[in-house]
Amino acid sequence: MFLPDFNLWATIHFTALLGLSLYGLHRLWLMFSWRREKQKEDSEKFNISFLHSGECPFVTVQLPLYNERFVVARLLNAAAQIQWPKDRLEIQILDDSTDDTKQIVDERVKYWRQKDVAMRVIRRTDRSGFKAGALRHGLSQAAGEFIAVFDADFLPVSDFLLSSMPHFSDGEIGMVQARWGFLNTQHSWLTGVQSLLLGQHFSIEHFVRFRRGLFFNFNGTAGIWRREAIESAGGWQADTVTEDLDLSYRAQLEGWRFIYLDNLIVPSELPVTIGAFRSQQQRWAKGSIQTAKKILPGLLATSVPFALRKEASAHLLANLCWLLGTVVTLTLYPTILSRTSIGPYQLLRTDIPLFIFTSAAIFIYFIFYIRIHKQEISLSVFLLLPVLTVGIAPSIALSVIKGIFSMGGDFHRTPKFGLTGRQGLPSLAFLYYQQSIPYLIMNTMLLIYSLLPVIFAFRRHTFLAVPFLVIFPLGFALVIFKDLAEIRK
Repeated sequence: MFLPDFNLWATIHFTALLGLSLYGLHRLWLMFSWRREKQKEDSEKFNISFLHSGECPFVTVQLPLYNERFVVARLLNAAAQIQWPKDRLEIQILDDSTDDTKQIVDERVKYWRQKDVAMRVIRRTDRSGFKAGALRHGLSQAAGEFIAVFDADFLPVSDFLLSSMPHFSDGEIGMVQARWGFLNTQHSWLTGVQSLLLGQHFSIEHFVRFRRGLFFNFNGTAGIWRREAIESAGGWQADTVTEDLDLSYRAQLEGWRFIYLDNLIVPSELPVTIGAFRSQQQRWAKGSIQTAKKILPGLLATSVPFALRKEASAHLLANLCWLLGTVVTLTLYPTILSRTSIGPYQLLRTDIPLFIFTSAAIFIYFIFYIRIHKQEISLSVFLLLPVLTVGIAPSIALSVIKGIFSMGGDFHRTPKFGLTGRQGLPSLAFLYYQQSIPYLIMNTMLLIYSLLPVIFAFRRHTFLAVPFLVIFPLGFALVIFKDLAEIRK
C-alpha cells in the first residue's frame, strides 16, 4: 500500500505549529501592551461633557429577535428601564420569530406602552439577510440619530445611554462598545471556560486595540452607533455571517473612530450546551474569515499605518488557528513515526521553542488575564481550557474552510434559556438543541485516531511525552461525553 513520505507530514505539522507560535507571540504582545497602556490610563482622561436633557439627541434602541421565548420578556423589561428622556428615545423590537415569542412580545409591548414607554414591534415577511437584514430594515424606519443594539441574551443596564452617549461629543466617534459581563459563569465548567475565552477578548484585546488607536470591532450587541457612521460605511450587509465585524472595519476605513468602555458592563448569558457553544464559535470563525476576504485586500492597499494593517490582519485571521490546531492533531501521529530517531539537539532546536510559543505562551496569557481581572476560576476549569479547545477545534475548522470558499450563508442563532448562576435548563430547552450526531461520529473517529500516538509512546517507553499526547484524546472524549449527556436529556 502506498504511504506518503512521512517527512512531508512533519513539514506540514511544524508549519502549522509555527503558525500557532505566531499566535502565541501575539498573545504575549497583547499582554505587555496591556501593562503599558494601563499605566498610562490614570493620567489620560477623556474630554467629554454630559449632554443635558434639553440637548439630548434622539436614540433608537434595536432589539433583534428570532424565537427567543425564554429571554424576550427579560430583555424588553430591561430595555424599558433605560434612562433617557422619553421624548428622545424609541425601542424597536425587530421580531422575526415564528414561535410563541411573538405572543410574549406583544404582551410586554402592550404593558410598557401603557406606562408611556415608546416600544414598537417591526416584523418582516421573511428572514432575508437574517440579523443584518433585520437591522437594516429597522434602521430604515428608525428616528434616532444614534442606534443602540442589544441581542436577546443581554440585559441592558439602565444607565447604558447615560454612560456611553457623552463620548459622542466628539464628532469623529462612530461607535461605543461596552464590555460583556456574564450572568451564568458558574453554571458549569463549559460556561466557566467560555468566560475565560470571551473575557480576555474585551478586557485585554479590545482595551489594547482601543488604547493604541488600532481597529477593533463592534461585537453585535451592547454597543451604540452614530447613524451617520453606519450609513456612510454602506450599512448593514449580509454577505458575511458576522455583519458586526464587517461593518466595523468598513466604518473605520471611512475614518470613524471607536471607543471601548471597559468599565461599562452589560450582563449576558453564555451558551450552556456544547451544541450552542459549537454553533456560536462556528459562525464567528466562518464570518471572520469571510470578512477578512472582503476587507483585507482593500485595507492592505490603503495608506493607513503599517502597525494598524498588521494588527488588523492578525485580528481578522485569528480564527485560522482552529484550522492550524486541527492540522497539528491530524499530522501528529505520522510526524512521530517519522522522527523515532530524533535526538536531544533537535528537540532543543525545534520542538521546545515551538511548544513555548504555542502552549506555554497561551497559558501564561490566560493566567495573566485571571490575575488582572481578579476572576475566580477553579483549577479544573482552567485545565479544561486546552482540552476543550483541542476537542472542539475540528468542528470549527470545518467552518473556517467554509468561510475560505464561500460568502454569506445561514445565520444560526445561539439558543438562550434565561439562566443565571447554576439554574437548570427549562423543560422545553430540548426544542433548541443543535444537531450533534455528525459531530459525535467525527469526534469518535478522531478519538480513536488520537489514541495511536499515546499507545506508540507507551510501547517506546517515552513516558515523558504521554501527558502532552493524552490531551488530544481527552479533548475528543470530553466533547463526546458532553454531546451524549445533552442527547439523553
